[in-house]
Amino acid sequence: MRAHRFCLPPPPASHRSWPLHGRVDLSMMNCELLSTCSALGYLEGDTYHREPDCLESVKDLIRYLRHEDETRDVRQQLGAAQILQSDLLPILTQHRQDKPLFDAVIRLMVNLTQPALLCFGSVPKEPSLRHHFLQVLAYLQAYKEAFASEKAFGVLSETLYELLQLGWEERQEEDNLLIERVLLLVRNILHVPADLDQEKRIDDDASVHDRLLWAVHLSGLDDLLLFLASSSAEQQWSLHVLEIISLMFRDQNPEQLAGVGQGRLAQEQSRDVAELAALRQREMAEKRARALQRGNRHSRFGGSYIVQGLKSIGERDLIFHKGLHNLQNYSSDLGKQPQRVPTRRQVARELSVQRRSALNVRLFLRDFCLEFLENCYNRLMGLVKDNLLREKAQQHDETYYMWALAFFMAFNRAASFRPGLVSETLSVRTFHFIEQNLTGYYEMMLTDRKEAASWACRMHLALKAYQELLATVNEMDMSPDEAVRESSCIIKNNIFYVMEYRELFLALFRKFDERCQSRSLLRDLVETTHLFLKMLERFCRTRGNLVVQNKRKKRKKKNKPIAFDNVPPSPGQREAMWPSLAEQLQCYTQDPELSLEFMIPFDAASEVPVEEQRAEAMVRIQDCLLAGQAPQALTLLRSAREVWPERDVFGFQGISPEEELQLLKQIFCAPLPRQQGPEEQGAEEEEEEEEEEELQVVLVLEKEFNFLDYLKRFANSTVLRAYVLLLRNYWQNSAHTNHCVVKMLHRLAHDLKMEALLFQLSLFCLFNRLLSDPAAGAYKELVTFAKYILGKFFALAAVNQKAFVELLFWKNTSVVREMTEGYGSLDGGSSSRKPAWSLEEEAQLQELYLAHKDVEGQDVVDTIMAHLKTAPRTRNQVIYHLVQLGLAGSVRDFQRKGSNIVLWTEDQELELRRLFEEFQDSDDILGHIMKNVTAKRSRARIVDKLLALGLVAKRRQLYKKRQKKLVPSSLPNGAESLKDFCQEALEEENLTEEQSEENEEKEEGSKEKQTSQGSSVLLTENLGQSLHQEGFSTPLLWLQNCLFQVADDREEDGCSQAVPLVPLTEENEEAMENEQFQQLLCKIGLRPPASGQETFWRIPAKLSPTQLRRAAASLSQLEEEEKLQPGLDPEVPGEQGLQEEHQKKDQAQALRALLPARKKKAGLVSPAVISEEGTAGEKEQLKLAPKKRQLLDSDEEQEANEGRSKATELEAPGIQKKKRFQIEDEDESD
Repeated sequence: MRAHRFCLPPPPASHRSWPLHGRVDLSMMNCELLSTCSALGYLEGDTYHREPDCLESVKDLIRYLRHEDETRDVRQQLGAAQILQSDLLPILTQHRQDKPLFDAVIRLMVNLTQPALLCFGSVPKEPSLRHHFLQVLAYLQAYKEAFASEKAFGVLSETLYELLQLGWEERQEEDNLLIERVLLLVRNILHVPADLDQEKRIDDDASVHDRLLWAVHLSGLDDLLLFLASSSAEQQWSLHVLEIISLMFRDQNPEQLAGVGQGRLAQEQSRDVAELAALRQREMAEKRARALQRGNRHSRFGGSYIVQGLKSIGERDLIFHKGLHNLQNYSSDLGKQPQRVPTRRQVARELSVQRRSALNVRLFLRDFCLEFLENCYNRLMGLVKDNLLREKAQQHDETYYMWALAFFMAFNRAASFRPGLVSETLSVRTFHFIEQNLTGYYEMMLTDRKEAASWACRMHLALKAYQELLATVNEMDMSPDEAVRESSCIIKNNIFYVMEYRELFLALFRKFDERCQSRSLLRDLVETTHLFLKMLERFCRTRGNLVVQNKRKKRKKKNKPIAFDNVPPSPGQREAMWPSLAEQLQCYTQDPELSLEFMIPFDAASEVPVEEQRAEAMVRIQDCLLAGQAPQALTLLRSAREVWPERDVFGFQGISPEEELQLLKQIFCAPLPRQQGPEEQGAEEEEEEEEEEELQVVLVLEKEFNFLDYLKRFANSTVLRAYVLLLRNYWQNSAHTNHCVVKMLHRLAHDLKMEALLFQLSLFCLFNRLLSDPAAGAYKELVTFAKYILGKFFALAAVNQKAFVELLFWKNTSVVREMTEGYGSLDGGSSSRKPAWSLEEEAQLQELYLAHKDVEGQDVVDTIMAHLKTAPRTRNQVIYHLVQLGLAGSVRDFQRKGSNIVLWTEDQELELRRLFEEFQDSDDILGHIMKNVTAKRSRARIVDKLLALGLVAKRRQLYKKRQKKLVPSSLPNGAESLKDFCQEALEEENLTEEQSEENEEKEEGSKEKQTSQGSSVLLTENLGQSLHQEGFSTPLLWLQNCLFQVADDREEDGCSQAVPLVPLTEENEEAMENEQFQQLLCKIGLRPPASGQETFWRIPAKLSPTQLRRAAASLSQLEEEEKLQPGLDPEVPGEQGLQEEHQKKDQAQALRALLPARKKKAGLVSPAVISEEGTAGEKEQLKLAPKKRQLLDSDEEQEANEGRSKATELEAPGIQKKKRFQIEDEDESD
């Protein structure tokens, strides 16, 4: 009988201090904690007697645990006192009817059994904290062993069953909390790792984990887990159930578990027989070796021997003091202390160990798997993935999803393959989900170096899931069902098409690091790569040609804007420019209806007062005139007149148009003082041309797939090192793993004809150990391949004696080619090895250098290269060899900049003067001079010579002028074709000939399409006219605006996709439901919504920007007639709808304002038509258009559209805007 302990009441809250006072000795229990534990009760025989304040004591223990320190001292003291074994478990099993006490005990047990990793955050590296971590882990293992009884799990199972019987309307919040705590307690107990050193269990023996699983089975808790996984009313426990199931099967092999109870398979028997045969052969070889080491008779004098050719510490030969039979085992490292490997360089350890449980446990687990697949898998995995995508789960919960996917799909494939049981995870979306997580773990492993091992473990789980997905798809190919094979073909077509799935294995191999990635991860990576290559090769063979996705990086060069005032025109040029400006200004000054938006002539944010900004306003007016912006200059002048009316600097009130025009001419021709900003000051020190910004854009292209080209990507030394690393333990690998390694090496050596890639000393040492292995007969495939590679090497060594030296290095494909075809066989400078200089070549080099080193006006190195009668040498090779011979002191003596020619002759200076005078009025003076100069020189030398001759005063005078051509005589008239006009624009932008030819071909193709689309345009116009008569004018304008916007987006982005038409107003929604309006959409080429999947009409991806603009232009004919006949506008329906009708008219006017510029951009309207559109009716719309467009377009598009609409209205009859082309550089590969 246990003596009754005197129970001290717990101290009041005001006197308690948490954490406990000071740092206590863990061997001595704290007095407060001891008194609290004594107040729980005592055990008499098998009966536990609780104390009256047992419930309060349990709550006090929970509070103590809540305030423990970083060493988890309270947890360790409770573990040392065995509170869970001696008090909590008896209370749980014997006092279940006391619900408050039962709930409190469950809470306390959940806290006590919390995993040690959660308590400490991670495995501590500090020795003292690591000791506390291991101590807590030891207590958890003791708790797990105490729970391995049917009684404890029986109580938990009964409690959970009673709670699940309650309906949702009867279940309280406390009931849900108790369900969650019971599941967490089961999770915590199963999560405790096994102590392999203490248990020392062999296969087929019952470990602690096996006994725990058997207790779960006897208590019926496994049936409750299946119910929670299959019930639609218990969805909130899906992640808890999946976590518990993953912990139940963590030590099991799915293939072995699927074959339990079916007898030993023939494949297993053959594998075991081969293993035993290899072990016996090694044992017999060791016996023979030991017999040879023992002499026939004992000799007291073993003797000493001198080993010739093997040096000792000094210069003498080694003296060996043992028998000759021990000589072959001699090593200089004998007796030395092995060097300790630093922790950061140690090989990663295997964390998961698979073992074979007792037979009855395996049978129970097999039945559980079969029932789980039959009733729960698809539903549970769907719920878990939905929670993961909606971020309802905790961090890293996706690892349980990936483990369950890999385990149960492997079990289904090994038991009786039925794809319908795992259909939820057998899709392209699952492949994408796994690939995204695998790539994320891979990137985090490279960036988060402190937690690289943890990220590598998660990456291993994702790789196993990816491997099982591929294995299941491969199994579907061999199914007798035609539908299953067709589904497999669809999945493979999608997987092999996307580039990320093909590049995944290459990335994992290139960054493999054995310090954080385990050997089992490397084994799974090799096997998954083997499976992927086998499936891809078979798919390519059956399909003939395979088109796959390829991504390239395109660089779009965007020129930095050049300020106009960098190249101020001369007074003569201004006089020549003024007539065209005067013609434009006369049109605007004489038009009283012209009303442009008010422009602020001063900078309100500037530190300069407004009164002192008059000079800057005048400079701005002059800049507008120089840029050809006559309307803006006129508006700015009138605005400045209102701000600064004093002294009539900008004219007086009531000034006549002629006087206003004369004032603008004076401002235009006046040499106004300009303040030079910091950017302009730095421009003089910059180079001739500004640097261009490079914007990298990923282009998605398609190309025909070549399997051998893809296989060449694996011909890399990094990939080979990983394979050789796995092959080092060939006797520990399975036969399938060794086959995967040999198959990849055979692909590289035989299929790619790169046997020399495997000529490496470490691999040859491995082959030597393999061929001398007594059990080599069990590795016939490895032995055959080793002999094949060695034969190829010795055949090459007979021709190339340097092959023995090449064994010391890992090689790439270029070195392999040089080894087999001869050094220097690669073309030009692509060879990595420089050809040697012979004595005759050195003598000739010295003679040429001494003969030409003092000659002025020529480059000595270029002269030597022109007269050197040897193998072709580069300039650097000649210079370096001159330095090596001592003929030159340094490489810097031969540096050159730009051109070979240093001195300018008199004829060359006269030619330069003549060319400058000829092209000084052109836009690109320097460019024309460089094209026509006889002696080719660099731009810098020509600029320096022009400055030295006094032809120019500053470098900026030679910069390329980028002014807009505003003279009417220089612009194409209405009779010229659009093709010639666009060609002129292309020449101004320095397009290459290939780009201009491509643009001409595109224009010719578009012109041919115009004739074929004539009939459809007429039908569209008729439908549009009838719809307008029915009152659908606003939806028609909305449709035109949508077509123009999509055309602009597709032209800018370079790619297209289907765009839905989403009506946002009631009027547009009614129009989309009208049958006649839908007929119009069909005639244009729009696609109706798919049944059951889509809601809105869509603009198909196949319609080009030109086709979209033509369709929109066919709808705009009616609006053009309406503009010419304003009297035909429909009347207002009534006074009540007056405000609504005005809003509709304003919206229609805003949409019409976009049409002229968009039609002109599409090339559908002639210049004459555009000028006719600038009538009084459209000018009235100009005031409202910018404000209404703010509701429709973005700010950038608004500014662009305003600029285009204003330029269209204000241009003269002979002036026409040039068509803009999007210039893109050629694609560059990654």
